[in-house]
Amino acid sequence: MASSLEITLRNMLFHARVGILPHERELAQPLEVDLTVWATPPALGAIGIDYRDLYAMTAGVLANEPLLLIETIAQELVAGALVIEQVIGARAAVRKPHVALPGLLSHAEVVIEDGVRQ
Repeated sequence: MASSLEITLRNMLFHARVGILPHERELAQPLEVDLTVWATPPALGAIGIDYRDLYAMTAGVLANEPLLLIETIAQELVAGALVIEQVIGARAAVRKPHVALPGLLSHAEVVIEDGVRQ
């Protein structure tokens, strides 16, 4: 079995204008993001994946507002992670705590995963 490396940046917090309702397109709201990548481990002494690159890619996706759907955000995060040379799989979870629904809930969450998970 080949060895694998899993990196997760958990519960990154951003504020963005996201949603389809008029007030969601005008006012920024909090979004929580988890990004996990599976990668081939670097050779001994080699440099692996820089966490700052993963964070910067995530921040860049969230800065491209106004955003319509958290589904699209998750798709773009996975696609962006898969561009990184060592990454062979990625999973993004995007949570929206403030959802315009008639009842109480903690958050709405969308999870997208693509590539090889080892």
